[in-house]
Amino acid sequence: MATTQEVLVPDIGTTDEVDVIDVMINPGDTITIDDSLITLESDKASMDVPSPIEGTVKSVAVKVGDKVKEGSLIIELEAQAEETKEDSVADVEKEEPAAVVEEQPTASTSATQEVLVPDIGTEEAVDVIEVSVKVGDDIVVDDALITLESDKASMDVPAPMAGTVKEVLVNVGDKVKTNAPIVLLATSAAPSAEKAPEKPASKEVPVTEKPTQPEPAVTTSAAAPDNGDVHAGPAVRRLARELGVDLHRVSGNGRKGRITLENVHQFVKAVMQQAGGGISGGLGLNLPKPPVIDFNKFGETTVEPLSKIKKISGANLQRNWITIPHVTQFDEADITDLEEFRKNNKALAEKQGFKLTPLVFIMKAVVATLKAFPTVNASLDASGENLILKNYYHIGVAVDTPNGLVVPVIRDVDQKSFMDLAKELGEVSLKARDKGLSLTDMQGASFTISSLGGISGIGFTPIVNMPEVAILGVSRSSMKPVYQNNEFVPRLMLPLSFSYDHRVIDGAQAARFTKHLGLMLSDLRRILL
Repeated sequence: MATTQEVLVPDIGTTDEVDVIDVMINPGDTITIDDSLITLESDKASMDVPSPIEGTVKSVAVKVGDKVKEGSLIIELEAQAEETKEDSVADVEKEEPAAVVEEQPTASTSATQEVLVPDIGTEEAVDVIEVSVKVGDDIVVDDALITLESDKASMDVPAPMAGTVKEVLVNVGDKVKTNAPIVLLATSAAPSAEKAPEKPASKEVPVTEKPTQPEPAVTTSAAAPDNGDVHAGPAVRRLARELGVDLHRVSGNGRKGRITLENVHQFVKAVMQQAGGGISGGLGLNLPKPPVIDFNKFGETTVEPLSKIKKISGANLQRNWITIPHVTQFDEADITDLEEFRKNNKALAEKQGFKLTPLVFIMKAVVATLKAFPTVNASLDASGENLILKNYYHIGVAVDTPNGLVVPVIRDVDQKSFMDLAKELGEVSLKARDKGLSLTDMQGASFTISSLGGISGIGFTPIVNMPEVAILGVSRSSMKPVYQNNEFVPRLMLPLSFSYDHRVIDGAQAARFTKHLGLMLSDLRRILL
């Protein structure tokens, strides 16, 4: 006779209740181990809950829209009543790790250790653009294994241990995510018993995740008011909000028609190519297509592909320029005294191993000004009807690298000294140029500074970095005659270019912002007030 067993929600990494967004089984269905039962969605991710046992569904205890947490009842299952069925089901998870432990070699022999992708700051798969090792290579700790590239940065993945490469598990062009296996290393000692169970766990994250699927169709139905009732996860909804995409117009080819990130990207690409499909948010501008020109008829040419960072950032910049009504306020700040103070403390910073640059003082002055103008340290919400004021001061700093422009974020600038910031700026800039930045390093900015002062120029129009509402451009300072006390005196003047979203900031407020910033830069003592 059959026995009835309850299947409960497993550990989902949070004690909060999460939404049930899909129920994949019905009473009477016959299921096997690992068949998906339901899909849960939190504010950060969505996940399928697999069945730990096989049998026939007797009853389903949840429905779409319910909220559940760890331990909540999902279904009642009639399991086949073989003599030791319950015991075998209860012990199945215990038996597998034990088998792995038995297979581990002793400390006196060489061991094979699987090296996994570390935390890369995102749940999305990223591209493998370079594999730096091959079978037979002897490597030491921190040797680069592979190079990954996301839409914001490229980064090397170092070896966490020494050994000989036994097998390379990824190729250039693969997509991987956190915990995906990279290589098998033959090490001189066996891994500890505590590490042994990690091997089966790594199988849950395949090296290449994206199956071959047909391109989604671009639908042309009328736009619905919001994306609330579409079948998509939080990452997809966030991307749709950023791009102004109505998800009702996107055809999903995920499980049961679920919309994926790839579907959104292909929809945007299709609309841009059609130059008139009209995405909700203002991207359908009926722009004429650029002419196709054979430049070889004028002379010899060479084709050089853009890096992925430039292609992705270019698309984002175009979106920002089109969707944000930009205005730029130009001004100057007298930094004569600031520069004298910086030079007097330059040697002190160099003794500690870093440079004291003008950017450090600009960052502190910017934070003091943001506190006086909180609407500049803000973002519009997805509806465009509310302003989200931020009570933190994370400053993005544009850094020029051989692969393109990246924007690492210096967090809590208001809580750090000039010397702390100078040290951190040096470390972050080096990481950016050595492809060492993670996605986490470039997320969460509330305001951005783009400094070209080390190169040249007297002003430029920086593009606001959505979802921020303003950006400061800094050009090269120069000595100018300034009329003070009935005479002209030489003063070191710093050009400022303040671009802002005119939906949030008006011209008078922008002028007051740059005036206040100039006062902070002209006398650093004001920052302490």
